[in-house]
Amino acid sequence: MSKLPDPLCDESIFNAFFKEHVRPLRNYIYFKFGDENAAEDVTQEAFVNLWKNCAKVKMDTAKSYLFTIAKNLSTSLKRHEQVKLKYEQQAIKVEHTSEDPEFLILESEFMEKLNAAISALPDKQREVFLMNRIEKLKYREIAEIQGVTQKAIEKLMHKALLKLREEIEIR
Repeated sequence: MSKLPDPLCDESIFNAFFKEHVRPLRNYIYFKFGDENAAEDVTQEAFVNLWKNCAKVKMDTAKSYLFTIAKNLSTSLKRHEQVKLKYEQQAIKVEHTSEDPEFLILESEFMEKLNAAISALPDKQREVFLMNRIEKLKYREIAEIQGVTQKAIEKLMHKALLKLREEIEIR
């Protein structure tokens, strides 16, 4: 009795699966982690991983497998970026002590830009941003306080961060 190959390993079936799921996967990663370039890279890497393991993955679990791989890759990438940022911040602290006049001026200018940008945010975005970043509340807690879904809070926070990034870089 010969075993038939998994249909996912058939190139035409895989291509159809790819076309059906590439955009939703990319959007999921982008919305979850907020980095468009990383979402593209992770999406591509997840599909490569799926192709490499097509014989092990059944067609009825392929979508779940794909999204799980992409989420795990994104989480790893995010952790790596946080580690890099931590070491960059330590390097900056070594280069610029609090006694360095240039650093103090730059810090003061940045804080003015940041405060102005936060003040310019729409009320709900500013409220969510401050509750999360200043009061250290989790999205779930903010959602309970506001009486909305956690997804609504995530969306407000995402919009606030985008707007702050734009305002700080433009000025």
